[in-house]
Amino acid sequence: MSATPSNMQVLSPLREAWRVFSRNKAAMLGLLLLVCVTLVMLLGPGLYGVKPFEIMGAPFTEPFTDRKLWLGTDYLGRDILAGMLVGGRATVMVGLAAAVITVSIGVTVGSLAGYFGGWIDSMLSRLTELFQVLPALLFAMVLVTLFEPSLGVVIVAIGMVSWTGTARLARAEFMRLRGLEYVSAARAMGASHLRLMLREILPNALPPLIVSATLIIGVAILFEAGLSFLGLSDPNVMSWGLMIGANRRNILECWWAVSFPGGAIFLTVLSVSLVGDGLNDALNPKLHLR
Repeated sequence: MSATPSNMQVLSPLREAWRVFSRNKAAMLGLLLLVCVTLVMLLGPGLYGVKPFEIMGAPFTEPFTDRKLWLGTDYLGRDILAGMLVGGRATVMVGLAAAVITVSIGVTVGSLAGYFGGWIDSMLSRLTELFQVLPALLFAMVLVTLFEPSLGVVIVAIGMVSWTGTARLARAEFMRLRGLEYVSAARAMGASHLRLMLREILPNALPPLIVSATLIIGVAILFEAGLSFLGLSDPNVMSWGLMIGANRRNILECWWAVSFPGGAIFLTVLSVSLVGDGLNDALNPKLHLR
């Protein structure tokens, strides 16, 4: 009998969050779009079976004019649909990996600054402000240029320039939570600093950090597209940004080679943003009371 109330206490917040999230029509639309994009990226390349860098037809083949080339070809004769299916994997993978690096750096810096305060807070806050005032795109371009362009370098570059917002948010949450009674009680019982940060404070600071991480994915996808557009990504790995950059000089003769990957980036980032807004509503207790 004692296990049932405990289970209810664990599941009730999750059910309440899902109830609020599911009532948000925009968030549900974003979730549906995100699921569709994920399924197409995972299953599409295997089902379609065409390599994105192979010459499949005449250059500038318009979409829906050839049964074998549904979305047409680019200026070299490469299949646009094959590039869309394969390129989505690289674009979204970069977004997810860069978001992980961004959140890891931001939470580490922000938690240390917010928990310890004093000179540690002052030093880390100045470091955060230094990175915050740097031109993010220019700094990322310098990092990618210094090393051989690859997806790994692009991921690290995006993570290195995007963590400041997460750090400031984590710092504010840790400063707010460190003085609460349950943290003071755990400290009085002899809990170490590491245990207090990881077991007591961090779980209660997760809701806004989860929302921030979700929105960072969209920012990282746009960042990767921008770097690929400028030719600062791995030219041997197809991505939506690379497709746009490679065909930008022929946009008047081959508009579809730019419009289709651009539309895919727009829909993916839009879906991530809608899901992030829905999570913000679902994980905010104040909005539940409304």
